[in-house]
This record gives sequence, structure tokens and C-alpha cells, in this order.
Amino acid sequence: MTFLTDAPLRFGVWLTSTVPSPSPTGYGEYTGDADTVTPGWIGFAITFLVALATVFIAVDMVRRVRRTRYRGEIREKLQAEAEATGRTGADATGTPAGEGTPPRAE
Repeated sequence: MTFLTDAPLRFGVWLTSTVPSPSPTGYGEYTGDADTVTPGWIGFAITFLVALATVFIAVDMVRRVRRTRYRGEIREKLQAEAEATGRTGADATGTPAGEGTPPRAE
């Protein structure tokens, strides 16, 4: 009965105890100075494009937040004016009482 309970453990040990293969030798050793290796112009271009996209996204976000804030401020001002004059609901649109909406030009 112990063979059946040991089998998965023995198989796992056998599977993981393989001899490692030697490191690949297809490219050979690098003979230059390891401190001077750079990504080149392609790396610079990609980094520049990512930075440029980040700036454009940030500018667009600031513009959208500012627009939303201004709309909120204007909405609050119109609400305060409507409450100050005692108008509510549809009368707060600025049309004189009783006149309703102007006719449409066709």
C-alpha cells in the first residue's frame, strides 16, 4: 500500500532531478565592455514616444477636468440665481413667466 502513496512523490522527484543541459553556445561570449551596451536609437525612439504620449494624455486629462469643473460652477451659479429670484423648475431657464418657450423658426 505504501507504493501507491509513494508513487506521486517518487515520480515528482524523478521528473525534477534531470541533469541540466549546458548553456547555449550559439552566440559565443561578448567580448566588448559590458558597461557600454545601450539600447541604441530604437530604444531612445520608443522611450521618447512613450513620454510624448504620456504628456498628451496628461494635457487632455487636465483639459477635461477643467471643463467639468467649469460646468459645475456655472450650474451652481444658475441654481443660486434661480433660488434668489424664487424661480424653480422650468421657470429657471430664464424665460419670463407665462411666455413659455419661443416658437421655432422653420
